[in-house]
Amino acid sequence: MNYLKNRSEFLFIYDVKDANPNGDPLDENKPRVDEETGQIVVTDVRLKRTVRDYLATVKGLDVFIIEMRDEDGNLRTKEDRSADFNNDPDLILEKCIDMRLFGATTAIKEKTITWTGPVQFKYGRSLHKIDGPIFVKGTTVMPSKEGKKQGTFREEWIVPYALVAFHGIANEYAARETRLTENDLVLMIEAMWNGTKDLITRSKFGQMPRLLLRIVYNEGSDFYIGELDRLVTWVPGDGLREEQVRDISEGVLKVDNLINAIEKYQDKIDHVQIALHDRLITDPNILTGLKEKLGDDKVIILGLS
Repeated sequence: MNYLKNRSEFLFIYDVKDANPNGDPLDENKPRVDEETGQIVVTDVRLKRTVRDYLATVKGLDVFIIEMRDEDGNLRTKEDRSADFNNDPDLILEKCIDMRLFGATTAIKEKTITWTGPVQFKYGRSLHKIDGPIFVKGTTVMPSKEGKKQGTFREEWIVPYALVAFHGIANEYAARETRLTENDLVLMIEAMWNGTKDLITRSKFGQMPRLLLRIVYNEGSDFYIGELDRLVTWVPGDGLREEQVRDISEGVLKVDNLINAIEKYQDKIDHVQIALHDRLITDPNILTGLKEKLGDDKVIILGLS
């Protein structure tokens, strides 16, 4: 089987406007905020959920970790899901793309099996201090209980604007254990981009992918640059403070450090893949910069829009 042979590194940047990118269920479902820096924090689990949901609902693929209910409306467990595949670890890996990508721990045949996921992401953070989060109150027209004659109040937390960056790695060694293929990564990249656009529930609607960069290293290389999310900075324009920004057009993403790092280690890089939203302004132009440093043949533009 042609399992993944090249290590990959990812930088994924998206923004959120007037929505809740990742609520904390133990804190009134508030967006997670680093109180010291004022940055929004988004867990890797949230990003993986986006990928899983897209692969299952849009691509029609088998996903192991997904919300499912039985005939009585009860949530199905991992053990229930494992039974769908005859409690066969090989069949689970063969059928479930999320297990090949992200791994998991589950009980199979009265023993616990752990697969270390080849693809791992750090927590995402906004590239700037945000305003809020903002607490919004409203009303509903329907009463909450039988006999009530008036509607009830609703409450929610939103982020006015945040530009969020994720950094990730695809490890070719762990890929052998979960049987991850290059085609699996292609589908994951599509799911990251289009799945973010597909977050159209009431609390999540308002998110848009802006930049997805994949660095593919030479086969057999154990190297990766690391901390790609720290090699870019967001600079508000027109004298705005960070927390005043409300749209992607009101600032510039500085990518000179990122381009310089890629140039520095270009002998270790097979090629780079990139998807770029047309409303994102980068300084310098990231496509031009990458092509100048690496050559046109090493820069592949992904067919995502």
